[in-house]
Amino acid sequence: MTSVAIASLAMGIGLGLMILLFIFRIVLTWYPQVDLNQLPFKLVALPTEPFLAPTRKIVQPFGGVDISPIIWVGIFSLIRELLLGQQGLLTMLTY
Repeated sequence: MTSVAIASLAMGIGLGLMILLFIFRIVLTWYPQVDLNQLPFKLVALPTEPFLAPTRKIVQPFGGVDISPIIWVGIFSLIRELLLGQQGLLTMLTY
């Protein structure tokens, strides 16, 4: 297994995990009574909050709905596709 293949695998897992965490964060916004400082919700909040806090300063909640997790799902999906998609940069390097 080449180093590019290992990097592709690690990036695929990492980016996929972050997308999943942001999707969980979107679902958690439907339940405002959830305390994000208690387990298991803290496991979702800790890795995502460093991305969401600066985004909330730029993109204010629209009609009381926080759209910053949706923005980050799109960004991470785009990065994953550009790097690891069918014609992604790292995919092309492995051939």
